[in-house]
Amino acid sequence: MELKISSQSQGDCAVVTVRGEIDLYTAPQLQSGLLNALEDGARRLVIDMSGVEFCDSTGMSVLLSAMKRARERKGTLELVAPKPAVRKILEVTGLISVFTVQDSLDALPMAAGSGSTA
Repeated sequence: MELKISSQSQGDCAVVTVRGEIDLYTAPQLQSGLLNALEDGARRLVIDMSGVEFCDSTGMSVLLSAMKRARERKGTLELVAPKPAVRKILEVTGLISVFTVQDSLDALPMAAGSGSTA
């Protein structure tokens, strides 16, 4: 299955929207997209997982690696709106307590036009 990745940046926050399946074959594409967002100056990576139907251990490894890189740059990585199948993988592997997981983009305090940067 095809993987589609799009990224939208605002200040030091990048929202990376992922759609499709993350597996051994598509994980390098995800890794590239996340690294590009970090290299473009994002310190806060918000990954919209609402369109991800499946994510295997390779995909989880890519997400962990991106979180490590973000933390090395004093940044964060958040997973948003994972579907039940992906959430189950996070729960079974114990990664649900490693990642910051939000239920929806609406729950995020984004600086979208609010101008509040403390």
